[in-house]
Amino acid sequence: MKKLTIEDVAQKAGVSKSTVSQFLNKRYKYMSEATRKRIAEVIDELDYQPNGLARSLKRNRTNTVGVIVGDINYSLSIQCIRAIENELQLSGNQVIICNADENTEKEAKYIETLMARQVDGLVIFPTGDTPFLYHRLIEQKYPLVFMDRLVEGVATQSLLLDNEMAVRTAFREFIRYGHERIALLTLPVGGYAITPRKERISGYKKAVEEAGHQWRDDYVCSASREDMAEALERLLSLPEPPTALLAANDIALAEMLKYANRRALSIPRDLSVIGIDDAEFAAIYNPAITTIRQPAYEMGLQAAKIILSGIEDTGSTVPITYRFTPSLQPGNSVQAAPDSQ
Repeated sequence: MKKLTIEDVAQKAGVSKSTVSQFLNKRYKYMSEATRKRIAEVIDELDYQPNGLARSLKRNRTNTVGVIVGDINYSLSIQCIRAIENELQLSGNQVIICNADENTEKEAKYIETLMARQVDGLVIFPTGDTPFLYHRLIEQKYPLVFMDRLVEGVATQSLLLDNEMAVRTAFREFIRYGHERIALLTLPVGGYAITPRKERISGYKKAVEEAGHQWRDDYVCSASREDMAEALERLLSLPEPPTALLAANDIALAEMLKYANRRALSIPRDLSVIGIDDAEFAAIYNPAITTIRQPAYEMGLQAAKIILSGIEDTGSTVPITYRFTPSLQPGNSVQAAPDSQ
């Protein structure tokens, strides 16, 4: 029995071979709904099975995209990955997900492994200040998208939150309730300045200055996850403790809430709290925590579209940094400052 070919499908459907090829590759931009329906019916009628391996070899494609996450524990990472995977699967691509655990060496090994597997592109939440890794990818014109972070000296398509605006939004909410003693709880910036941490501390400094509040070094509480409880103990034991606390990400917020439960600290009576990153647990905590949401799923969708454009060679060759707008998600964790009542 003769093996069916794309030409057989084209003749039966009354279209060109290139139109059938476009259909099989899910490129419907200039194809009418009637043509799509007719080709689908013919493929079903003939029981045509396209040779996926041959097609990918011909196009020099593996239909896989690598995603290297800085730390999969963040709610942002999880939501972005879901969006990237969903969007890429719609176009017939599979995703290989790697978790670098904020380890530059681990990330470098994953890059080598994924390139050896000939993935068509990479979406990376960069972990380190080793730009030579990324420069090599760019020099080879490898489709590359950065998520959530920037690397100095590396120009590629990058997507992240407007972090300073996120802090300003939180500050405005605290100030609306009369708070002046506002502290920041963050993970350490460390030797390599992870972009959101660096920008949120910068945003905090600017917000304090713009509000005309007194600057206090002891209100910037920077500690590892393991040391946050001890750092919070020192912060809240100050002669003039803060009346409001901004948790710079979901991990900081989680540690803050654990500490509050252990110490029987009442939120917002004893301390008003806002968290950045809109973690799911914030809504189910009692009381619900006010958060600054970043549109993580939308960011993931955009990353998937950009990497696909790069793979198809239809995207912009000009490196662009996309900044996403944060939004306030009101809860019940902020009340009037004690000295304003």
